[in-house]
Amino acid sequence: MGRKRIRDIRNEELIEATIVAVHQYGYATVTMTEIAREAGTTAASISYYFGSKDGLMEATMRYLLQKLTAAVVAGYNQAKSPIDRFYAILDANFDDSLFTVEQCSLWVQFWASAPYQPRLARIQEINRQRVRSHFRAELKHLVPDAEVDVVRRALQSYMDGVWLQATQSEGALNAAAARAEARRVADLLLGHAA
Repeated sequence: MGRKRIRDIRNEELIEATIVAVHQYGYATVTMTEIAREAGTTAASISYYFGSKDGLMEATMRYLLQKLTAAVVAGYNQAKSPIDRFYAILDANFDDSLFTVEQCSLWVQFWASAPYQPRLARIQEINRQRVRSHFRAELKHLVPDAEVDVVRRALQSYMDGVWLQATQSEGALNAAAARAEARRVADLLLGHAA
């Protein structure tokens, strides 16, 4: 893996500050000044790197999607069977690097805002299609064809619900426990679908 450029390091710092500030102030109302304060910089610096608040929000969501993709790939690399690949997808959504109160808060607020902003709506649609495709690809090996989308929708709804509840947590989240519980829910669905 190559060395990171200074610009990439600074971008990550600004994105991490955005995640914290959005959790603190709200997606729709957070200002560049509040994000800059969290990052220990100026709003002009954020504008230099991202152009606008919308550009920063788009970059933040792309960053989180990259983390999700990396978690899925890491799980796939260790998978030995269709059920392992299925669990890899499920586990990635509760990966330690993603399943935090602040990041769950940002995701939920993003979902609520995306339909009203074309650039963000596009990112959300890409994510939705990717999750749908991953689950379908593995579920077709585990349940009858007629049950694939039913199980997929139930799991996606379950995951969304857990993330929504996580946004209201007053303490740190337990990603390992969330993964274990998600697997139990999945096993119940797979048992009922078979």
